[in-house]
Amino acid sequence: MRVGAIDCGTNSIRLLIAETETTEEGFVLTDLERRMKIVRLGKGVDATGWLAKESLERTFAAAREYADLLREYGVEQVRFAATSATRDAGNRQIFIDGIREILGVEPEVITGREEAELSFAGAVSSVGNTEEMTLVIDLGGGSTEFVLGNKDGLVAARSVDIGCVRMTERHISSDPANVTQVARVIADTDRAIATASASVDLSAARRVVGVAGTVTTVAAHAMGLDSYDPEKIDRAEIAIKDISRTAADMVAMASADRATLPYMHEGRVDVIPAGSVVWARIVERISALTGGAVTSAIASEKDILDGLALSVAERASR
Repeated sequence: MRVGAIDCGTNSIRLLIAETETTEEGFVLTDLERRMKIVRLGKGVDATGWLAKESLERTFAAAREYADLLREYGVEQVRFAATSATRDAGNRQIFIDGIREILGVEPEVITGREEAELSFAGAVSSVGNTEEMTLVIDLGGGSTEFVLGNKDGLVAARSVDIGCVRMTERHISSDPANVTQVARVIADTDRAIATASASVDLSAARRVVGVAGTVTTVAAHAMGLDSYDPEKIDRAEIAIKDISRTAADMVAMASADRATLPYMHEGRVDVIPAGSVVWARIVERISALTGGAVTSAIASEKDILDGLALSVAERASR
């Protein structure tokens, strides 16, 4: 069966079209098409509480392109999930109605808990699921999910309101960012980690897996890649010291210099300093909370999008 999944976040809208196969371990996905467009749906939402008209128009334009692809591939089942920006927006019904009209599917404004569970399912489909406690961290544009679990299932999850777009809009106002601005991003991140820790025992983690564009871009920089290569990035294990070094590099560089990096998507140039600081701070704190048991983090190209596609296959099989 061919399934489609669309993940519409604060910064990007992404499409996965995949063929599903049933095995003894469950469903396996074979990618047919993977697309991403930076539409910045959540631009200004942290301050205004509303989705801007221009942001909606960019998102609807991308959705029309995806609708054409879904028809072209003859996709039988589609699931559309909207996350942080849409959860926060007072005018989200305009977005929901527009997507329904374009795609013919009901967009789901999923909760932080649902987002966390789908991200975990997607990540472990790539890195594997074992007896050791794995902490999956989905660092998005508006929110970040902390999800702890192993092969026996999910133990705990928490979504907090920090992300590369939200932190940039709140705190980064110069190019490059200054020390005071970075300190404010770190302070917000520390508060979010404390909130997550109240629900998720971060000290129990023995493996950390990071997903989404900030994490994979940081991995590309740490690895010194000469292009954005998903095959090299997926499952790459990056030392925490190298993640911290990358964050310092991104903060120190002007946007014009970041734009020349061969693996940098143009839609991430302005938000990667704040995003990389958030990512570095999270893994540094986890390392400390685990008494140094965690010294690296795995980057995964599989994430909530893959979790959505797997959930479509599971629903269809019932």
